[in-house]
Amino acid sequence: MLKLLLTGLWVCIVTLAAVYFSVQMSAPPPPVDEEAAKKEAFELVRGEALTIPVISDGMVTGYFLGRFSFMMDKEKIKGVDLPMTELTTDELFTLLVGDKMIDLGNPGAFDLETFRTRIKDDMNRHLGEGMISEVLVEQLDFMSKEDIRTNVAREGKRPVEATKIVEGATVEEPAPAAH
Repeated sequence: MLKLLLTGLWVCIVTLAAVYFSVQMSAPPPPVDEEAAKKEAFELVRGEALTIPVISDGMVTGYFLGRFSFMMDKEKIKGVDLPMTELTTDELFTLLVGDKMIDLGNPGAFDLETFRTRIKDDMNRHLGEGMISEVLVEQLDFMSKEDIRTNVAREGKRPVEATKIVEGATVEEPAPAAH
């Protein structure tokens, strides 16, 4: 009699365990937030403030003031010492001075998306495809040589503001992921 009772108890336990695991396996997987997964795959690499002189007729006529940051693939930049400042400066010299993407007479006609795409494509060509996913423009201003002299003469009182080409947003470090 005791054998029969233990066998019945064993069958009940095995049946309950089988039902429990089959329900767990058939439940749909939790939804994957693709945006969050994409953000976790990239790291913010902050750029330094850059001052790029504008040369016209052999003379410096003003300066572009800029700050750019990059969303870069975490896996691809592991252990790689990137000369981001030098690469960024080279690329910006090419676009701002060499290609003259900005018409200083009409800074409102500047196409920010084309500018970002060109920086991203050219830097990916130099660093390796897919290294940079996004270019973040925090600041891009122009200040003429005369405005700088005026500001120096005023000794910081009522300074002449730089011409804003891009009204960038402040880039913040992403919050660390909870484990």
